[in-house]
Amino acid sequence: MLIEILKVIVIGIVEGITEWLPVSSTGHMLLVDEFIKMNASDEFKEMFFVVIQLGAILAVVILFWNKMWPFKLDDNKKPAIKKDTFSIWFKVVVACIPGTIVTLLFDDYIEAHFKTPTIIALALIIYGIAFIVVENRNKKREPKIKELSDITYKTALIIGIFQVLSIIPGTSRSGSTIIGALLIGVSRVAAAEFTFFIAVPVMFGLSFIKILKFGLAFSSTELVILLTGMAVAFVVSLVVVRFLMSYIRKKDFKLFGWYRIVLGALVLIYFAVAG
Repeated sequence: MLIEILKVIVIGIVEGITEWLPVSSTGHMLLVDEFIKMNASDEFKEMFFVVIQLGAILAVVILFWNKMWPFKLDDNKKPAIKKDTFSIWFKVVVACIPGTIVTLLFDDYIEAHFKTPTIIALALIIYGIAFIVVENRNKKREPKIKELSDITYKTALIIGIFQVLSIIPGTSRSGSTIIGALLIGVSRVAAAEFTFFIAVPVMFGLSFIKILKFGLAFSSTELVILLTGMAVAFVVSLVVVRFLMSYIRKKDFKLFGWYRIVLGALVLIYFAVAG
């Protein structure tokens, strides 16, 4: 049991670091599991690699609570609605529609055919190149949309369409939404913040589907593993989100693009040699 907990702690750290960086948390966790091999059923792992991400999501909810919570107290200490926040959430709903449809239609097929080291490696490389190309393209361009509140429903829908790409392991949900946002003129900070908003309903919805599919008959060991992974991901994400927001105010995403390319190449080489 101790060995399994240590494995889960490692995976939780990997999840907490990679959930918000545009490098694919699911891809990283699947690759890590190729080497340390959690002693669990395939059904549990399928659910675990999604639900563990709720820990990271809760970290963002806490850090961005004032921006995300749509209610406040007015000058008379009475409940009031923050209209701008509600507007953002309505746009998030629009952005989530394409991904919801595609996930419901193709999730089982993706699970069965696309969660392989080769697919993950190729996705890492392809979207790594995309980040470098997009950032070079935007180098001398001023963002059209600088603030989160400036995102329109049309922009939200386009970002949501790009998010569909993240159904392929190794792509990265945050990576695909950020690339889409950058392409249509959204600033890095606004793109990252909108990605945080989208992640909340998406991951709660996916987690609900995965838990429903797995069933609620968790063994005590499975429950400990799941809660440990979520707790570790939560703590690590608190640090990583602060780092990311500080980083992108000064620099671009090209570093993450190069990281994806190098990691993808190493994975392809390793499994070619091992195979």
